[in-house]
Formats: sequence, C-alpha cells, structure tokens
Amino acid sequence: MKKDILVAAPSLTVIRRVIARIPTEWGEFQMFLYEDDRERKEHLALVHGEVTGQEEILVRVHSECFTGDVLGSRRCDCGEQLTLAMRMIVEAGAGVLLYLRQEGRGIGLQKKLQAYNLQDQGLDTVDANLALGHLADERDYDIAALILRDLGLRTIRLLTNNPHKIECLENLGVEITERLPLIPRVTSENCGYLRAKAERLNHLLALDQPSCSFSDDQVLLFKLGEIASASLACSQKQHRPLVTLTYAQSLDGSIAARPGHPLHISCPGSQTFTHSLRAAHDAILVGIGTVLADNPRLNVRLVPGKNPQPIVLDSRLRFPSYANLLKNGNPLWIATTLSAEASRQERLEKQGARIFRLPEGSCGGIDLTALLSKLGEMGIISLMVEGGAQVITSFITSRLVDQVIVTVAPVLVGGLRVLDSSPQMPLGNFPRLTQVSFHQVGEDLVLWGTPDWPSL
Repeated sequence: MKKDILVAAPSLTVIRRVIARIPTEWGEFQMFLYEDDRERKEHLALVHGEVTGQEEILVRVHSECFTGDVLGSRRCDCGEQLTLAMRMIVEAGAGVLLYLRQEGRGIGLQKKLQAYNLQDQGLDTVDANLALGHLADERDYDIAALILRDLGLRTIRLLTNNPHKIECLENLGVEITERLPLIPRVTSENCGYLRAKAERLNHLLALDQPSCSFSDDQVLLFKLGEIASASLACSQKQHRPLVTLTYAQSLDGSIAARPGHPLHISCPGSQTFTHSLRAAHDAILVGIGTVLADNPRLNVRLVPGKNPQPIVLDSRLRFPSYANLLKNGNPLWIATTLSAEASRQERLEKQGARIFRLPEGSCGGIDLTALLSKLGEMGIISLMVEGGAQVITSFITSRLVDQVIVTVAPVLVGGLRVLDSSPQMPLGNFPRLTQVSFHQVGEDLVLWGTPDWPSL
C-alpha cells in the first residue's frame, strides 16, 4: 500500500509501497518495502516489535552484499553482520534493520566482482575501487534517514563499526545515542579486507595481528551489555534488582557430584564467560552451602571489570572465619534471619562483614522479597544468583527470577540435580523459558532465556 511521500531534498523522495509479515529463524519481523525516485531501487526495513515513537531503538543500516548476504562469501563480514544484527534486534525485543540497495559500497555487483579480481592480484579493497575509477565508498544514507523518519523512531542505538555512517546519519538529523559494535570473525580469507577497512576507512575494529581471531561470542557480548539497561528498567518498575539466575550443569542435569561436593565441569571459555557475567552485575549471591563446599571468591579475576558485591544467604550465621570472601577486599554482606545468634554476628562484623537481619520466608529461610527490597534500597539494581541448589530452588519457588542462564557441559555425572518438585513447587508449576537463545562457548552450550510463569 502506498503511503505519503517523504521529502528530504528536491532531488529525492521515498515511497512506502507495501508491508508484509516475515517469520525468520530468529523471530518475526514486519517487512516494509520502499522505493526511491532517484534510481527506482527497492529498499527494505525489517521491523521487530514496537518502534514507533520509541527512544533508543536498536538499528542496523545494512548495505546490500549479494555475495556475503546470500552466498555466505568469506571474503567479507557482511553476511555475518546481517545475521548477527537480526539476532541482536530480536534479543533486544524491538529494533529495525534497514537493507539498502548499495551493492559493493555503492559501485554495483559487476564492478565489485571486478574489484575482487584486482584484490586477488594484490590490491586492497580501497585501491581496487580507486583503480576502477570509483571512490573508496560511494554510499549515502539519505534514504535511510527518510525511512527511519517514516517509521517514527525518536532516537536510535546504531549497530555499526563505521564512524562515517554515524557522521552521515547525524548530519541528516538522526539522533544516535549509542554505537554498538559488530565484532567480526576474522579468517584467512577476510583478514586483509578487514584490515583495509580499519586502516584505510577508519572502521572501529581491533585487529592486533594479521591472523587475529575473536573467541568471544558476539551475541553474548551484546546481551551482557544489555543487562544494565534491563536492570534499570526493572529497578524503576519493581523497585528491586533484576535477578539473573545462573548455574552450570552436566547433560543429565547434575550440578554437584553429591551434596557438599562441588562439580567442576565447565570448560575454560565458559568460566571466562561466567566472570564476564559477574562483571555485568552489581552484586552476586550464593547460599552458605556453596561457601562451605567451594569456598569461592566470586570475583572477576579472569576478565577486566569491577568485582560484584558478594552476598551470602546464611539463616543461622554458620559462615566460617577462614572463608575467602572475607579476604576479597569488598566488604561481605550476609543476609540472615531475626533469630540468628547475636554472638555469631559480632564475630563476623569484627572480621569486616555486614549483617542484614530479615524476616523468615513462608517456607523457612530468608524472605527473598524482603531481601530484594533491601538491596534495591541500597542501590543494587542487578543481582546474579549463582547457587547452590537450595538457593536456586528458593528463588524459583518465589518467582523472583527475571532471566535464566544455564551452561551445559557435555558430560554425564549422575549427581545432584538443581531442582526437584516439592509441595511448595509441585510438578507443572516450574516456568518455561521464552525468548531463548543458544550459544556455543568452547565445548559447552550456554542457554539464555526469560521465565514464563504458569498461572497459579
């Protein structure tokens, strides 16, 4: 269907022609088809979720690349960027991917293939374009700005590595509040191309070595970056921290060999990811059972970043004086009940711990709703719950979990499972995860999802 013509300058108009629903591997989009009157090309906008009138919507402005987008060519990173952007937009809950018909940085498919032949003779991607009588980059973003205006976006967060794209869009009146990178997988086929983009076109790529490679999963990095904004929204809406429940298990669901005996099954990559996850949260919480079994440090020593505030649930103040958490530098917080022995509190406070006395929950232990309310008052807006089994079960029973991240290692153990049905949480009352994404980290599989609680 035709919509009002949008005018940016006397030389350009864009018409919205039709909208259709497009279900994809990553989620459902509405596809808007636009036509410009300058070259009579058809441009696309893939819209996921509600974006009209919204602030800080995630946007990718992607120029057509038949070889990369359709054929999966390894000479460039275009197809990977397209796929990654679609996944990120769905993960964010709303966003727009613009697909502009600007093949080969604006020189067209035929000339791009000729440029490939010149690159095979030793020219880089910039010099190949120049040798054919073209500029290094002949794209413009007038059409993108018009489409974004038509879609009603107020401010955007732009997925790009290209500072020139940011400058062009801002000059056209697009307000960009944040740039989010699209980190490429560097291979022997595309390393020279990416290096030319970084060194000749000033793209924001960290390419330290000619054979460099990136082991971090791009979507996980993006999702880690999203925790801060999700936490702020949760804090403002529910007046408590965002709760991320995370644990590692074997294929058969074991999190320990047996009670009190830790099970170290995660690969090195998963351990590094766990530390990155810790660094993305204000605080990290475990139960006293985990402290007695593992004597953890709960820090981020494997990655750069700030150590989260350690919190231990300890209803009877059994916390041992030798524990590593008393030596970390961060003052330890211990949540206990009103009936815990005062003498034990005095001993722990002398060692630098801070004790919070809270009411008991309906099923015994500490009232988790009261705990989260207290943490919210103290400025904690994101909380990572790392275990063990009793603590995990308590948070799920209380329906106080906002996202679940489970690392599955490819081993069979036959040990202690993380959850069991009980009178407080009978079979059928456990949540199903929605908005699920799967990520390979080394040998392990990381599952990330949002709980959908069944009706009571």
